[in-house]
Amino acid sequence: MKLHELKAVPGATKAPKRKGRGTATGQGTTAGRGMNGQNSRSGGGVRPGFEGGQMPLYRRIPKRGFTNIWRTEYTALNVEDLNRFDAGTVITPQLLAEAGIVKQVKDGIKILGNGTIEKNFTVQAHKFSKTAVEKIEAAGGKAEVI
Repeated sequence: MKLHELKAVPGATKAPKRKGRGTATGQGTTAGRGMNGQNSRSGGGVRPGFEGGQMPLYRRIPKRGFTNIWRTEYTALNVEDLNRFDAGTVITPQLLAEAGIVKQVKDGIKILGNGTIEKNFTVQAHKFSKTAVEKIEAAGGKAEVI
């Protein structure tokens, strides 16, 4: 069976109601909109969030804080996560993404100093914590800021 050979089972698809096509159809004249009111008019209806004049929910809830849209958000990664690579490897953000350690690189990668490191690596990242740099260099590796 190929895609062009597919057909719907009888009764699986239902034709849409054809509104405003005469009184005999049962959906003529007002076309299911009712007699009067805002929703019966062309272009009628209320905007999203309108509650009939009552103070809407999005205005009743208190607003707090400030969101900086220019904030740089780093993907955090601990030193112990680097142990799965072989010694002497140059670890880059692309390599971390390919290995599946980092799912998404936001604005950069920051290496944190949690855990221990047994092998020597050259780690290239956008930021390092002080303890991460100490542990990488104590193991005989290098921490390079991109």
